[in-house]
Amino acid sequence: MSSSEVNLENRQLGSLLHNWVEERATALLDNTGPKSHINRNGHMGILTVDMTSKIHGVSTVKAAFTTPTGPRVRHKGLRAELLEKCLIKTISEQIQADLNPELPAQELCSVTRADYAAEGFKSVCSAPSMDHDYKTNQAITFWSENYQKVQGVTGVGTPDGPFKKNTTFSTPISERLDNPMDFTHEN
Repeated sequence: MSSSEVNLENRQLGSLLHNWVEERATALLDNTGPKSHINRNGHMGILTVDMTSKIHGVSTVKAAFTTPTGPRVRHKGLRAELLEKCLIKTISEQIQADLNPELPAQELCSVTRADYAAEGFKSVCSAPSMDHDYKTNQAITFWSENYQKVQGVTGVGTPDGPFKKNTTFSTPISERLDNPMDFTHEN
């Protein structure tokens, strides 16, 4: 089997393109069994020669670098260790109590009840100064009150509707010259 046939066959099997080192190493082993078995299980005998050996659960890094262990003899007695743990616990509780004191219980009171509930106050609605019709009247807003100060607003025809449709900007000049109302403001 030539190398070009191996390259073509391995490309069809899904090996990496131009991976010629692997292709040459496995060229003789590709004929040992069915291709589906080789693709699923790999080639036998590449990683180890001893087929009966078992896989160890320890990697080379774990085998080389183990965690250091201290001396396995007590430096303090059991009673001294328990006393030290008890002292550490009580001191840390005292420090936590000093740093985070308990807040006194507060009376729960809403803002409305605390700030707006005055004794003897009665809410009375004032009579309207003039009749308002929400369907026909222009809404009073900041912009409708200050339309003279707004930049970029075209000429206002009537003060009661400053933001209504205005086509004077797009009207041809020949049509605008015929209509003298464009140049005067209605009051």
